[in-house]
Amino acid sequence: MAKVCSVLILLAVAVVGKALTPSTFLTTVDQQRLRSVFESAAPYVDLPSAHYSILGIKLLGGTMPSTQDTCKFLQSKVDAGSIESVYHASGAAAALGGCKFDVPSAKQLLTDAIAAKASVQDISFAFFAMKNLGIAVDEKSISAALLEALKSDDSPLSHGYAFMVASALKVDTSKFFDNIEDVIAQADEVDDKYVQFEGGLFVTGLVVDGAYKLAEKEKKAPTIAEDKVAKLANYFLSRKHVHQLKAASQFVSVIKTLTDNKFHIPIAVSLGSSVAVSQSEPVVKVRVTNLLGGDLGQLTVTADSARHLGDEAIVLSKKQFTPSSADKSQYELNFMEAKPARGFYRLTVSVAPKKADSRLIGITGAEVEVKVTTKVSVENVEIGVADKDQTVAARTTKLVHPNKAQNTLEADYHQKILMRFQLKDRLTGQLMAAHQTFVRLTNLKSKQEIIFVSEADGTLTNKFDLDVGASAKEFGYQSGKYSVELIVGDAIIENPFSWTLADAELTFPEGGAPKGDGQNQYSKKPEIKHMFREPEKRPPAPVSMTFTALVMLPLLILLLLWLKIGVNVSNFPFSVSAIGFHVCLAGIFGLYYLYWTQLNMFQTLRYLGILAVPTFLFGNRLLSGIASKRKSA
Repeated sequence: MAKVCSVLILLAVAVVGKALTPSTFLTTVDQQRLRSVFESAAPYVDLPSAHYSILGIKLLGGTMPSTQDTCKFLQSKVDAGSIESVYHASGAAAALGGCKFDVPSAKQLLTDAIAAKASVQDISFAFFAMKNLGIAVDEKSISAALLEALKSDDSPLSHGYAFMVASALKVDTSKFFDNIEDVIAQADEVDDKYVQFEGGLFVTGLVVDGAYKLAEKEKKAPTIAEDKVAKLANYFLSRKHVHQLKAASQFVSVIKTLTDNKFHIPIAVSLGSSVAVSQSEPVVKVRVTNLLGGDLGQLTVTADSARHLGDEAIVLSKKQFTPSSADKSQYELNFMEAKPARGFYRLTVSVAPKKADSRLIGITGAEVEVKVTTKVSVENVEIGVADKDQTVAARTTKLVHPNKAQNTLEADYHQKILMRFQLKDRLTGQLMAAHQTFVRLTNLKSKQEIIFVSEADGTLTNKFDLDVGASAKEFGYQSGKYSVELIVGDAIIENPFSWTLADAELTFPEGGAPKGDGQNQYSKKPEIKHMFREPEKRPPAPVSMTFTALVMLPLLILLLLWLKIGVNVSNFPFSVSAIGFHVCLAGIFGLYYLYWTQLNMFQTLRYLGILAVPTFLFGNRLLSGIASKRKSA
């Protein structure tokens, strides 16, 4: 039983590592792009833009804007009656440094915000604004106000602000720290690889950043499972192309926190060389860094396995990478020493620091994908002409790449062009099939071309048969000389090629070609208009009149019977609704008659839609009146 448990645990660890270890990091190019996002926000138009821009530049070490001009801007834009305005202005001034910024009336505003039953965000803004302005803070009242505010709003965003404030307090903040586990449990998991909060990058970054900063203050590891930390890191890195200032500044902040804290540091294992491996370039390079691309010190990097994605064959096991002399974060492995077959491979990589570091996350089961490429040769090439009925043996010519047939092939619409060839893997000497094998015929005069697909049979022999007569329409019935070109390519072929094998004189049947613009499939086509079916021929007038009389006869009999027995019309409500309903109803019957004699379906529906509205309104009003009259009676 113990062995079974051990195996299951190892499998679980392998699966987690396989799915979760980040395969990318914030490269120097990414950092430069983010710096440009922050720097391009100047000249500033509002305080939040200035705050997040300056904060982002400070975090990434970019070029700060002019201190004097920015200070004047902050002082001119600040609204002394708005907590948020004071927070952004003071935060920007503090991040800028050397900016003498003051809001004389802010003390009362900020103190009142903390004392009153404010939101968590307002308490957070007020607290940090007071710290930025050097105003004394009653930290116990801050803590109590935050806990009270969280009772009415316990969203992840509010907890994120609360964690950030608690991390800066010197009083007991254990209650906030205990909330970390519950808040992280509210995060959504996507594709078993990402974890995020509703609200996106800013909310997720704020919660995680605040949780780790609070953990640093409490000197205790946050209660976040390592697999969730890895999934959070994957989510952040998937959003590294963010351009919105607020989210971008929080993104940079949380990435820096995850690269430098005392508890959890996710590692990134990424491919440091070309994805293609070949005899000429046999080395696979992997880069092992933190999320900012920083060196993690001396490591032992091992390729646990390399599995072919096609047949699942394992070509190597427990092969150690060699540290690169050019880059301390890169490690190299001569993959071709394992003599892998062509195709795609998934390398499972594990990392072990030579100096034990329990903070590292994702050290087992990291994955990188490479492809082993090969060069191909084309052999046993034959091209020729044969009769469709095969009464005469085909006349074929053998070719050697890259030579072209000296004689022009001649084929009319009673014949077909044949081509046979094989592709051989130069690495193994075996026959192979390529994903992209095309035959292109180009009219040497008009330069119009048509492309056919050549497919390999069970013996890996590629065959191409062109029935000239059956293909005449595809060629637009344009007889003439065509070049025959073989195009071969594949993701794992190093030397894809295009080879002109021969010229062919094709003769198509006369009189089959469409006239005028019909020969060009891309020419403007005539407009398609809806055609109503021609009405059927009506019977002679006497027959129609006789039929109409027979249809109207029951109505005539009804009227005669009403006259005989008497008709009580006193109950008819002579109201606007009653008259309007019956008039509209008569109009609908008249419309049916017009549809029968003059109108088409679309015209009838349009008029019926117009009549339907007043009919419904009058009918509803009439029925309501009758019902109320019966109740009162």
